[in-house]
Amino acid sequence: MYYYESLHNVKIPYMIYGTAWKKERTADLVEMAVLNGFRGIDTACQPKHYEEALVGVALSRLYAKGFKREELFVQTKFTPLGGQDPNRIPYHPNDSIEQQIATSFEVSKANLQTSYIDSFLLHSPLFPYSQLLKAWKSMEELHHEGGVKQLGISNCYDLELLKHLWEDATLKPSVVQNRFYSETNYDKELRAWCHSKGILYQGFWTLTANPHMLAHPLIQTLAQHYHKTPAQLWYRYLTMTHIIPLIGSTSLEHLTEDVCIDDFSLTIDEIKRIATLLA
Repeated sequence: MYYYESLHNVKIPYMIYGTAWKKERTADLVEMAVLNGFRGIDTACQPKHYEEALVGVALSRLYAKGFKREELFVQTKFTPLGGQDPNRIPYHPNDSIEQQIATSFEVSKANLQTSYIDSFLLHSPLFPYSQLLKAWKSMEELHHEGGVKQLGISNCYDLELLKHLWEDATLKPSVVQNRFYSETNYDKELRAWCHSKGILYQGFWTLTANPHMLAHPLIQTLAQHYHKTPAQLWYRYLTMTHIIPLIGSTSLEHLTEDVCIDDFSLTIDEIKRIATLLA
């Protein structure tokens, strides 16, 4: 497992295990992923789609088996009201955005059985922009208090909005986490700008939204050439082009295959040829 280093000197694994929609299987799957090589875990304080407390159960099991907290990259998110199940909101809906974030953060720490979070993301932009900035400033306070190592934002596809946040933020975003799919032209312009600023780009739905990529003759041919599966070939392309994929597989075989892709490298020409598929 190799790592990228973020703007704020946080080591981020080149691929991360995503825990959305794992429900009651969350603890077992997180434990399986880490035991088989994953060192990064992504979750959210959003009971609608995540069982964050079960990630904590998995972490507790792993510590009992000899893992140390500092060996694992743990990332969670504050999810605004619009993304929550009205019957399972982890904070009081009538509280200020600042208090909602503070409460959500404390719930996350308790769920994850940790005193700090490696990476804390705003799950989606808030509108109007003044509300987004309030939220970001509150998240910055968590960093200043030592509870968070770095901040980021998810589901942000508007480059101008991201630039605005960058200019106004005291603590610059270290991570942008977006769906990686053709509907947003694979965030090409946004990714290029992030790379120029040292912001790390995390992509989710990298397989789910791209079955046509795995089926493409170029991917198939290169996979055969390197004696890899099409998924391994695709993930290797992503990691070699500064994209950190979130892996959500529930298959031990696939998890083991996915985490073992650093034993080969694509050539510059092969990377360029694959890039044309994203046109």
